[in-house]
Amino acid sequence: MTQANANEGRRYAGLAPDERVRQRRAVILEAATDLFAGSGYRNTSVKQICDKAGLTQRYFYESFPDREAALLATYDELAAQMRAETLAAIEAAPDPDDLDVVIERGLSAFVGFLTTDTRRAQIVLIEVVGVSPQLETRRHTVLHDFADLVTGVWLGHSEPTSQQRLTAVALVGGVNHVLVDWLLDGTTRQPAELVQACVTLFTGARHRLTPPTE
Repeated sequence: MTQANANEGRRYAGLAPDERVRQRRAVILEAATDLFAGSGYRNTSVKQICDKAGLTQRYFYESFPDREAALLATYDELAAQMRAETLAAIEAAPDPDDLDVVIERGLSAFVGFLTTDTRRAQIVLIEVVGVSPQLETRRHTVLHDFADLVTGVWLGHSEPTSQQRLTAVALVGGVNHVLVDWLLDGTTRQPAELVQACVTLFTGARHRLTPPTE
């Protein structure tokens, strides 16, 4: 083994090289989250992210090819956390057959994830919009993932009709816009009000589009 390879594999502070890379990546993403949400993606440079993270730019490019890749990674992490918390709330509902309660639990978790930390809302709802075709495709995928979650709650394993599918997409988009309105309006309304408005939309649509059981 060469000296360079030996140095590359050396442990520092009890951490292996790949662990240090993951740790630096997490620090960079936390700094990026603060700056993208506070100053805006377009007003944030790689140098600013590194200065806030306390790392040199070399370590930024160790994990990300460019600034947009850091934004995409930030968005992906937030979207995954948001889905996980929403799904956990749905699965924890006391009576899975009481779909109105299940819907309210899921919406409360979804709205709560974005409203308890406005940095999340700023990035998920504002900063990623219109950045690039790649990010627009990713946003579209996330929207459809949540629409699938909606129809899954409504119908279980049954295949949704075209109308149910389109309605689910419209509902997810509606929730998104309610939260954009809340954020841009200065977060003056209580999250519970947002949840109730969304519950009204979801339950009304479900009762209209789900055939009655015998």
